[in-house]
Amino acid sequence: MKLVPSALSAAARAERKRTRLARQAPPGALQDYLATPLDGLRTPLSQARLLAVDLETTGLDPARDLVLSIGFVPIDGLSIRLGGAGGSIVCPPSRGVDAGRGPGQSAAVHGLTDDVVAAGVPLREALEQVLVALRGRVLVAHFVSIERDFLAAACRRLHGVDLPLTMIDTLELQRLIVAGPEGHVRGGALRLAAAREHFGLPRYRAHDAVTDALACAELYLAQVAHLGRRGEAPLSHVLE
Repeated sequence: MKLVPSALSAAARAERKRTRLARQAPPGALQDYLATPLDGLRTPLSQARLLAVDLETTGLDPARDLVLSIGFVPIDGLSIRLGGAGGSIVCPPSRGVDAGRGPGQSAAVHGLTDDVVAAGVPLREALEQVLVALRGRVLVAHFVSIERDFLAAACRRLHGVDLPLTMIDTLELQRLIVAGPEGHVRGGALRLAAAREHFGLPRYRAHDAVTDALACAELYLAQVAHLGRRGEAPLSHVLE
């Protein structure tokens, strides 16, 4: 998480890949996202453009499980921009909420029953909404591999083009903050609710995508404040 020549090289390779994929993507939100440059690695965190994202899914496997809802909240530097927050309930194609899981498990966790998601929007529409919001921004999530894998799988399935993401994982930032001298972290300390409790942040109802995106955004700002330098550190210091 420090600015080193290898990080600069990786960033240059990532930008070349984005440019190449932008030429392959169909016109629309994905192409616009790929064609829009991101902030450079030396951008101070006080000026970085970020988007906290949360996906609620029926499981952890994007090849088998479904996206139930997507929520996002923009972060401009050290401020959360609630006016730009948004999200969608996703209507699964011809399958119920519990596709890929045991009966009733997803509804019990998320509170999203078949009748609720039936009134949602198609995944294509929900994906376009988040890609528009993500344009020119770095993605922030708690355990970011979920958002990365499901969004990329959706882009490949719907548009035939991969989705390279520049990301910040608040779970890994929390690991840096709470790990003991030998790197030991007590069980459960990295969960979103526990990480927020560590900083005295209020408890929110879990498993609502927009609320969880807001919770992640607030946690990120608390982590940046804890790590010091009042947002003067470069973006490279917190990238996954």
